[in-house]
Amino acid sequence: MSRKRLVLALAGSALAIAWINAFTDLDLMLAQAMFDPASGTFPWRHAWFAETVSHVWAKAVLLTLAGGMVLTALFDLLWPRAAWTMPFRLRLRVVALSALLAPSWISALKYMSASHCPWDLALFGGDETYVRLFQSALPYASLGHCMPAGHASSALWLVSLAVFWLPHRPRTALRVGAAMLGLGFALGWVQQLRGAHFLTHTLWSMWWTCLIVSLLYLLLTERKCLLSRNANIQLS
Repeated sequence: MSRKRLVLALAGSALAIAWINAFTDLDLMLAQAMFDPASGTFPWRHAWFAETVSHVWAKAVLLTLAGGMVLTALFDLLWPRAAWTMPFRLRLRVVALSALLAPSWISALKYMSASHCPWDLALFGGDETYVRLFQSALPYASLGHCMPAGHASSALWLVSLAVFWLPHRPRTALRVGAAMLGLGFALGWVQQLRGAHFLTHTLWSMWWTCLIVSLLYLLLTERKCLLSRNANIQLS
């Protein structure tokens, strides 16, 4: 994908997610479908698969994998492996930095967010008022700290694995990236079943991760290639 198409895709998807959140009731409709009015709860909130397998075990595995990627890249930075080529090394650094930056940035945004989780809203048995994107919260309202979706980001950094097939095998890179986005979305969907997030919370996490991975790839790999070409031109 060219830079122009990438910029258009990111801009278009951001506008689409913002439109869904600000001007439609899709978030609320999905949350209402997952909510049981009779019991006044989200039935999946404390389900073993959702609360333990998805939220605890899966997160632990993904965090361990992320830590392994970071340590591998760090050791290679300090003690470079002769068998690894520079293109492979740079892509490994993109993955390692994605594993650090994507979840950290999403957590920071979530900490500053006014948006509340569904289970905190008066509509679903809580005490808080639903606030749309770009809508001012009530003066007495507390910050919800719920957007973007943090749990989904523990898997979404895996989108960066696609860079290992760029630029020589773009279709494979696209398939790998789409599969990893699907994994992150699946974790986010389980959290939606629990009442922990709205759909757009997960979509924003997916968007921010794609932006971060794209920037890292352009800054680390394409910049390095450009510097190498310039050096070759000067030597010739």
